[in-house]
Amino acid sequence: MDTFVSLFRSKASGVMAHVLNRSRSRRRQGVRCFEFEANREEKPMTTAVAQEATKHSADAAAIRPFEVHVPEAELTELRRRIQNTRWPERETVTDATQGVQLATTQALASYWGTEYDWRKCEARLNALPQFITEIDGLDIHFIHVRSKHENALPLIVTHGWPGSVVEQLKIIEPLTDPTAHGGSASDAFDVVIPSMPGYGYSGKPATTGWDPDHIARAWVTLMKRLGYEKFVAQGGDWGAVVVDMMGLQAPAELLGIHTNMPGIFPGEVDKAAFSGAPAPSGLSADEKVAYERLQFVYQKGIGYGYQMGLRPQTLYGIADSPVGLAGYFLDHDARSYALISRVFAGESEGLTRDDILDNITITWLTNTALSGARLYWEYWGKGGYFNAKGVSIPVAVSVFPDELYPAPRSWTEQAYPKLIHYNKLPKGGHFAAWEQPKFFSEELRAGFRSLRS
Repeated sequence: MDTFVSLFRSKASGVMAHVLNRSRSRRRQGVRCFEFEANREEKPMTTAVAQEATKHSADAAAIRPFEVHVPEAELTELRRRIQNTRWPERETVTDATQGVQLATTQALASYWGTEYDWRKCEARLNALPQFITEIDGLDIHFIHVRSKHENALPLIVTHGWPGSVVEQLKIIEPLTDPTAHGGSASDAFDVVIPSMPGYGYSGKPATTGWDPDHIARAWVTLMKRLGYEKFVAQGGDWGAVVVDMMGLQAPAELLGIHTNMPGIFPGEVDKAAFSGAPAPSGLSADEKVAYERLQFVYQKGIGYGYQMGLRPQTLYGIADSPVGLAGYFLDHDARSYALISRVFAGESEGLTRDDILDNITITWLTNTALSGARLYWEYWGKGGYFNAKGVSIPVAVSVFPDELYPAPRSWTEQAYPKLIHYNKLPKGGHFAAWEQPKFFSEELRAGFRSLRS
């Protein structure tokens, strides 16, 4: 096993010539169900069949308004499950080396089961224009906020794991209405924030094939369906992999991408870090720091990635226990966990308790813990998370100090030959849009400014 990514099992997905006996049921979203029988013998379609096929195609491409309405009984059941958690004993160490600590999880559960108010998050979501549209047979949920300013630059932003559109809510106003947030009208964006397939209010793939490459193509379809002839894209975590894929595909409509988790490591460096080898000779100081941080991620930081990449269906516990889900989600990376645990210890830094629980609660209420986990399985063997991939379109990069690794300029310039923006921020980590929305919004304005006509 040379690298983490060399474990990935390739899963090719064929392209279906027909939609055969397809039935969509979106009971929780109140969406109509369509049935369509394909003509297997390739006979000429009758007028009636042709009209039905055209109608189905139009229905599938329709953009339908969407709102979130959770029955009170589901919230009551959630609180009951939290309060009836069977707890393990405390960890046998005084730090987080064994995982998410009991005191942190119990503090989270205490607040979640008694004080947390989901209706506030529901109201925030429903105050925004939300929609559903079908792409490649799957319902895709998205938020779409147009700027009041003319010539706003269309932008699609992709979240990661363990995530949802909640992570991007704080950047919508600064991006769509920059004049109210220290910017100028010429920096305005139209913002599109989709839920990834299997996450939140998007559909759950019933077949294999929804990997980052497929998602990248779907996002281009979505933006074109919304009438955008030119646009830019942003992503962190899985979103960073998706925008790298978009950059590799380089559709004519895509002007450039921005990433806050850039894939910059040369292949041999990535392999060495995964193997646990000492830092290669000849690295600069910045490169050595990045190498050591990446090595720590591989050796001690992404156990969840191996589990979901190899055996996601086995994770029944996080689908059945809200506290089990919360513990699993908190264990993303050491620096993010330190920030989150401080919040539940009574401190405040970037995120609030409600921020964290909004994100977890969406996953619980939509029962998408496993459908989201399968994205790791889909990508297993198809590419790397952190390695350079050969993107040749314009790229903007923002380096937040508490990201998994601080990307050195040297490797960033090699990975992205059309680098149009590179900046190191004074504060922020892996969930930068969520933690530091002001810095993040300013970075997007600056990063994409040169691409505006």
